[in-house]
Amino acid sequence: MKVDRGWIWRVLLLTSLVATAIRAQDEESDVQISDADELSLNEEELKVLVAEEEEEEEVDVSGKDGGDENVSFQVIYKTPVPTGDVYFVETFDDGSLERWQLSKTVKGDADEEISKYDGKWAVEQLKENRVPGDQGLVLKSRAKHHAIAAMLARPFVFKDEPLVVQYEVNFQDGIDCGGAYIKLLSDTGSLTLEQFQDRTPYTIMFGPDKCGEDYKLHFIFRHQNPLNKDWEEKHAKRPDVDLKKFYTDRKTHLYTLVLNPDNSYEMFIDQSSVGHGSLLHDVVPPVNPLKEIDDPTDSKPQDWDERAKIPDPEAVKPDDWDEDAPAKIEDPDAVKPEGWLDEESDFIPDPNAEKPEDWDEEMDGEWEAPQIPNPACETAPGCGKWKRPMINNLEYKGKWKAPLVDNPNYQGAWKPRKISNPDYFEDLQPFMMTPIKALGLELWSMTSDIYFDNFIITSQKEVADRWASDSWGLKKLVASANEPGIFAQLMTAAEERPWLWIIYLLTVGLPVGLLVLFCWPKVGRAPTRATAALKTASSRHDLDSVLWISSRKQMMATHIRKRTFHRLMWKRRKRRRRKRRVQPIKKTKRPRLPRLQRLLVGPASSASVVMIIKLALCLCCCHICSPLKNNRSR
Repeated sequence: MKVDRGWIWRVLLLTSLVATAIRAQDEESDVQISDADELSLNEEELKVLVAEEEEEEEVDVSGKDGGDENVSFQVIYKTPVPTGDVYFVETFDDGSLERWQLSKTVKGDADEEISKYDGKWAVEQLKENRVPGDQGLVLKSRAKHHAIAAMLARPFVFKDEPLVVQYEVNFQDGIDCGGAYIKLLSDTGSLTLEQFQDRTPYTIMFGPDKCGEDYKLHFIFRHQNPLNKDWEEKHAKRPDVDLKKFYTDRKTHLYTLVLNPDNSYEMFIDQSSVGHGSLLHDVVPPVNPLKEIDDPTDSKPQDWDERAKIPDPEAVKPDDWDEDAPAKIEDPDAVKPEGWLDEESDFIPDPNAEKPEDWDEEMDGEWEAPQIPNPACETAPGCGKWKRPMINNLEYKGKWKAPLVDNPNYQGAWKPRKISNPDYFEDLQPFMMTPIKALGLELWSMTSDIYFDNFIITSQKEVADRWASDSWGLKKLVASANEPGIFAQLMTAAEERPWLWIIYLLTVGLPVGLLVLFCWPKVGRAPTRATAALKTASSRHDLDSVLWISSRKQMMATHIRKRTFHRLMWKRRKRRRRKRRVQPIKKTKRPRLPRLQRLLVGPASSASVVMIIKLALCLCCCHICSPLKNNRSR
């Protein structure tokens, strides 16, 4: 069996690509192994680094006994410990709420039936993607007010250190209408956690909130007017990203707020920035009022003319302008269609209808049969009195109006004069807020089982990041391991959006079609006798055996191109003019192209390129996924 050389070279090329990728990965492993030599560490230093690495490694993929049967990805969990100075930490891993105080008061502006803060709280594990040994605070009641708070280890005073607030939220059953934000309660000297309610003074409110299709991430701080001592809430601008997925995917998400002494702030979700700005310029209403305001006593003069255009006073209505002409007139050329039934009506009483037995004419009036379409009008062009159709009146001009011209007395839009704002003040340090003494959750929700965990308040972003890697990072790793495969995700997406099936078919069918089109062997027709003779004559360089064709009809019958025919005739005429016998033509050897070039210009070059590109993409994907697989196996 004869094998196409092109296929052999394609197989060899693909094999070389695979070997190159394997060799590159081996070289990467060698580089990783040789990192210690490049650092020039001695044996004792290497032992110290290994010991630290073992202490930091808290995720152990194992099949040890005692694991949670509901968790497909078994881990060993250790309660995280902060690595720096903190003002508040809470993991709930001890299963108790000893340091937390439930509110025993009532909501001030609610009905008596729902004004009590009687919502239930519990310490539980996650329903899905749980980590054995890890627990959190869960809001258990629907359509009830919840309030719970805990004191900080020491008050946070806004001076020259940043404020970093971080915690986790999981909407285990989704969220219809409700919030999961926290309040940092102000150190007013009279703070009592048992009386914690919606009107308890707070310094900062931060966290997710959703009702209907409005997805929010609150950052609100209370600022005091230095003149009248009134408190006003300042709302940060909305985040720059779509927040819907954080409320609907039922995963644990990490919310972080960072306030800096230079009045800048930044909000993070899952350690990715979603919003940032300045306390001076990016909040509503602004911290500092305007220096000048409109004079409330100023009023527009009666002779002030704000009209930029006015009707031309010199314009006159033309004599032939008819304002009474109708916009529509009857078509004078219309003719009544033949067969029009003038004496028939469009609807007639139903002859088969009967008066109901319980019909009371004194109560219901005189009974009349219901109307039905007239069957005689079904075949006729129309019934009833015929009327000419209406058409547009070419003479209609409407009511005449004078054209507009520039108003010579135009004075522009009137504005009240500006005066100095008597309430103006300038606060260049809104970061200097009221000290924080406690953390509280005061929530109303139409959805239960909202999960909170791993609260931390510190002044160092690095401490919060390390805390997140030891707590939220573990939950993220377990959730990633328990995610369904790509095929299951595609099927789920297609169930929600049936039009995706078309995309799937095109994605699978197009490469298959291209592969068949470029790589399938073509079966040609058997050569004709004339074509065989032409090939034989050409191979022997016998031109005279080919020139027996003398007419265009014979040329078309033997499928010889016109250009070839004329070229052969020109050679014959030239040979006759010279009156000498044609010498045998030496066979010239065509230059042989390199094998790779012949592969790329061969008949299946397109398929070769497609296959090479696909293999390269597969190798890239494997190269990218291999570190993820190694991290997961760790």
